Amino acid sequence: MLKYSRQREAIKRFLMTRTDHPTADTVYVNIKKEFPNISLGTVYRNLSLLASLGEIAKISCGDNSDHFDPNTSPHYHFCCRHCGCVQDIPMPTVSMLNQEAQKQFDGQIESHSICFYGTCRECLESYDLSRQSS
Repeated sequence: MLKYSRQREAIKRFLMTRTDHPTADTVYVNIKKEFPNISLGTVYRNLSLLASLGEIAKISCGDNSDHFDPNTSPHYHFCCRHCGCVQDIPMPTVSMLNQEAQKQFDGQIESHSICFYGTCRECLESYDLSRQSS
């Protein structure tokens, strides 16, 4: 049985208030307000533990920063190549994807994770504005 931790519970509570998939650094800056002596390493360890327990999801978008999501139900993400934001894509998941992959694989497929990459609306609008002013 896992020992109760006020810091870990605070991290979970903080994540539950967010839909922007914060990084460990963002979690640390915010949790430090409640626990001034908490270390970044403690935040990383607790986020990794929560992810390994399946209580949160860890999303890697190739920007060298993991992002964390309190929503562990199957869903897809968008990662902006310009600003690094991570957003949920509100579309149905393709439930047959695991079965189709299983047909091509000797091991056991349990789940899948899909991230779409491109430019978010805010970056597109910012880019359009900067082009118009030149």
